[in-house]
Amino acid sequence: MIAYLVVCLVALVVAALTLFSGFGLGTLLMPAFAVFFPIPVAVAATAVVHLANNLFKVALIGHQADWRVVSRFAIPAAIAAMIGAWLLSLFAGMPPLFVYDVGNKVHEVTVVKLVIGVVIIFFALFDLSPRLSKITFDRKYLSFGGALSGFFGGLSGNQGALRSAFLLKAGLEKEVFIGTGVVTAVIVDVARLLVYGLIFYTASFAALESDAVGLVIAATLAAFVGSYLGRRLLKKVTLRTVQLIVGYMLVLLGIGIGAGLI
Repeated sequence: MIAYLVVCLVALVVAALTLFSGFGLGTLLMPAFAVFFPIPVAVAATAVVHLANNLFKVALIGHQADWRVVSRFAIPAAIAAMIGAWLLSLFAGMPPLFVYDVGNKVHEVTVVKLVIGVVIIFFALFDLSPRLSKITFDRKYLSFGGALSGFFGGLSGNQGALRSAFLLKAGLEKEVFIGTGVVTAVIVDVARLLVYGLIFYTASFAALESDAVGLVIAATLAAFVGSYLGRRLLKKVTLRTVQLIVGYMLVLLGIGIGAGLI
């Protein structure tokens, strides 16, 4: 019950904010899943919710996407996302780096937890640092930006900040920018889910089917509601306080995951 409450609340609130804020659904939803499931399962489950929610957002605003930008950005992003997803599976199969006790509980520091923890902290800096949050890249780097954001999307589910940094210089109007980002995210989600499906859903995810599937469905529905509310609030753009709170929370979560506490 607690898992459903936490994950669904995160999905609803963050989905509402993703349409007009600096962080993405996967940035916060993956750590929420990670509290209750192993890291690879958390990343894969987040990808399912992320894809379903982005398909819903495509129906809301996808018609405004700039398809020339989508083609330049999304194709390298999809390829890199599959590479990142494969690396995640590789890290997940490695033995623990070391094990330690806190009280009566044993904690493991694994390669996959350490990598995901560092990535989460890195992306949290985009919300905490005004200088980093304002970074943009010239339009000529769109393909490189697609590959970079797609890779991190496949590896950890964190891609929104980099995607925005590269698409912001594409000269798109606000709603065209959002529509382009949403269509790109769908393409990346499909690519990485192909890899996750071959690896995680046939192994660890299937073993947790009764709990994970129900939670994914509930989170998806909550994200739909959040996206609908966010679409109605699209005119709002000032969320600096929320971004700071989210950033600090992500740093703490990244430390907890990397240290094996989560």
